[in-house]
Amino acid sequence: FPYTTLFRSASGPGVIREEVWQDEAGEVSRYNLAFINHFMMSEDNGRVLGYDNGHGYHHRHFKGAVEPFEYEVFAVLRERFISEVRELRKELP
Repeated sequence: FPYTTLFRSASGPGVIREEVWQDEAGEVSRYNLAFINHFMMSEDNGRVLGYDNGHGYHHRHFKGAVEPFEYEVFAVLRERFISEVRELRKELP
């Protein structure tokens, strides 16, 4: 399966990790999005915010809590994630 890992940090403090697996048809079959900032959170390896579909369901990590969410399509989720990261970065000094 094609697999991509991207690490981004140019748009602000912290690291954005984007891991995406695609099936043979090019559809996203697995994903892991994470915003990591050890200054904002030390637990969960610094993951302040994350979305993934591991463990058989779509779920959101936020400051140590995990909850299911309604998944539409990956492109919509990715935009939601990036928007939330922008808001979280505003909390930083």
